[in-house]
Amino acid sequence: MGQVRTASTSKQFKACIFGVALALCTNLVQSRAPVPQETVATIAVAELPSQGRVTYRLIHEGGPFPYEKDGTVFGNRERLLPNRQRGYYREYTVKTAGIRHRGAKRIVCGGPPQTPDGCYFTGDHYASFRKIVE
Repeated sequence: MGQVRTASTSKQFKACIFGVALALCTNLVQSRAPVPQETVATIAVAELPSQGRVTYRLIHEGGPFPYEKDGTVFGNRERLLPNRQRGYYREYTVKTAGIRHRGAKRIVCGGPPQTPDGCYFTGDHYASFRKIVE
């Protein structure tokens, strides 16, 4: 025999669907919340790939940089770095051996270009960051 739906079960079903959707959206919004600086993982300069160490040195020397986009404003749209005003962060390409395009590796620094307040390495095109420590 089939089940008979009542107005009450239909309302319960709709409320359940709404609750699940609300929970999913809440988790999505929370995962996009700014990350406090103290929770960002770290990487030592010596642990960077060799090309990353070259880029890090060039940043502190003021260049010259191999890519036109190096030194341009990084918008932090992923919100994985500490929240700062627009223009605070700048991105630099870390060359990847064997490819002809810019690749996925970057160093993003905040503050004055040659004396940044802090720099972050990403090896996965902004999906994650590690703060570079001396």
